Amino acid sequence: QVQLVESGGGSVQAGGSLRLSCAASEYTALMGWFRQAPGKEREGVAAIHGAGSTNYADSVKGRFTISKDSAKRTLYLQMNSLKAEDTAIYYCAARKLWASIATLTPVAYTSWGQGTQVTVSS
Repeated sequence: QVQLVESGGGSVQAGGSLRLSCAASEYTALMGWFRQAPGKEREGVAAIHGAGSTNYADSVKGRFTISKDSAKRTLYLQMNSLKAEDTAIYYCAARKLWASIATLTPVAYTSWGQGTQVTVSS
């Protein structure tokens, strides 16, 4: 089981920016960011494959950027032009072994962080 520790959540006004970080205890083939708002299902936000390919939910394309520092085993999510509807708990997730694509499907991930709250006020 890969250990994941998120940081960087907080409160910001609409239009602002935040950067989330996720430190992994070991190398992973796939990493992603998910979020869950109150009363809603967990949804995929962005994913990055070990080979570098990325995938984004339509709702965040052009505003969010996922990246990783392989040497530090750290995943990032740069969030710009934040909207009130981005308010949620954000989770880092990882799959240690082989992955074919940068999927946003939660069941493809085998390790999850504890989550970090992001609150965007309008």
